Amino acid sequence: MGAKFDMWIKKLGFNRGVPRLWIETPRISNAGLEPGMRFSIEPRGCALVLKPDAAGSNSVCSKTRNGRTVPVVDINSTAILKPFEGQEVVRVVVRDDGVWIMPLASELAKKERIERLAAKLAAGEAIATASLAHGGGILSHAAHTGLRDEGVQASLGFANEIDEGYALQSTLCNEVSAEANMLVAPLQELAQDEWAMTHLPKVEVLEMGLPCSGASKAGKSKRGITMMESHPEVGHLVVAALAVIQKVQPAVVVLENVEAYSTSASAEILRSQLRDMGYNVSEVVLSARDFGCIENRVRWILVAATDGLAIDAAQAVPVEAQVHAPVLGTMLDPVELDAECWSELSYLKEKEVRDLAAGKGFGMQIVDASSTSVPTIRKHYNKGGSTDPYVQHAVNPNLLRKFTAAEHARIKGVPTHLVEGLPATTAHELMGQGIAYEPLRALFRLVGRSLNALKAEGAKFTQVSAAASRLSAVIG
Repeated sequence: MGAKFDMWIKKLGFNRGVPRLWIETPRISNAGLEPGMRFSIEPRGCALVLKPDAAGSNSVCSKTRNGRTVPVVDINSTAILKPFEGQEVVRVVVRDDGVWIMPLASELAKKERIERLAAKLAAGEAIATASLAHGGGILSHAAHTGLRDEGVQASLGFANEIDEGYALQSTLCNEVSAEANMLVAPLQELAQDEWAMTHLPKVEVLEMGLPCSGASKAGKSKRGITMMESHPEVGHLVVAALAVIQKVQPAVVVLENVEAYSTSASAEILRSQLRDMGYNVSEVVLSARDFGCIENRVRWILVAATDGLAIDAAQAVPVEAQVHAPVLGTMLDPVELDAECWSELSYLKEKEVRDLAAGKGFGMQIVDASSTSVPTIRKHYNKGGSTDPYVQHAVNPNLLRKFTAAEHARIKGVPTHLVEGLPATTAHELMGQGIAYEPLRALFRLVGRSLNALKAEGAKFTQVSAAASRLSAVIG
């Protein structure tokens, strides 16, 4: 059995304009404080410790409750309570070595995050990053590139990915993750692994692309579910993600997902819990076309910045050169006109006729070298669905083919070396459930600018004690 202690989250009151802390409980006796005894108040860092002291300048009072005498500590002093100036709520812990009065754990964590980040930036050190639901590391690569664009050096401390093949690809072909600790395990298992969690380093930036299978329309339809959290494999991952975030204490958290995720219960939980951990949350929907991408992949982005660091996700904008998307021909491989990949795809054309006749409205999406837009390429593109995009032959319009993996990468703006050597099915799966590169690169350029502003101007807190204010309302 562990050491005995009692803990309270206590609201600071005011008596005639002077801050007041009232502690009324028989448990004070466990610290050796009895009614009528004198005690001293010793500063210990950011804490105050109340200890029995015959020469102390304070004394324990008492109240009668239900015929019992209950010890009371009443501290009504601006000078004594100055360490908690601006905080509406404090933490009180009673142990055998005294009564400890401390700031909230969330406030201490917030302070530690911003100070750690500021110290690294001031020293010119690389900031540490982490990646959850890492995939092949495309988001990590975009994040590090965006930070580097703004002169911020970063080093990936660890990446978590459930798929061993994806993790191996990232280790072999992604320079960002080449030296990172690779944690190949389900996220929910990592969160329960006490040994692994103990060894996770603190980081300054954490990015994650939690699976969208339960949030997307296709995923819900396939599973026959109406809410994302009903998905048996991935519907609950926000809980594990929050456990890791609590452990590694990043100054910035970035989540990318499908737009529908933003209205899920998981998103609401994430917003509220990050808020109560001392983060300011902002959100934005980014359309890849706005960033010069030929495929209009739309993604919802949530950015949580620790209080003191100003980041507004809505300020992520493309550079001027990205406004106009190129034509598809600049992204196509030099495929021979008589290559085996060309086919009439008669079965899909026949299906299209049947679907149209049945009023289903499903049709093939055919593109060529002159196309200036490409429909969204999905995870299972290599299966060859009836509504997937196909490239039309330059001479024989009846012939069609699927995009190669390298073409798919260029269409999304992904550096092709990140999928080099993968089988076509795996490469399309990895990219089809991933990001368009440039929007996220721009988002992390914004993060980089905010980090540079912190270095130049210092922390800018939006509230003195945001978490304390909310807890004050809860405990009354």
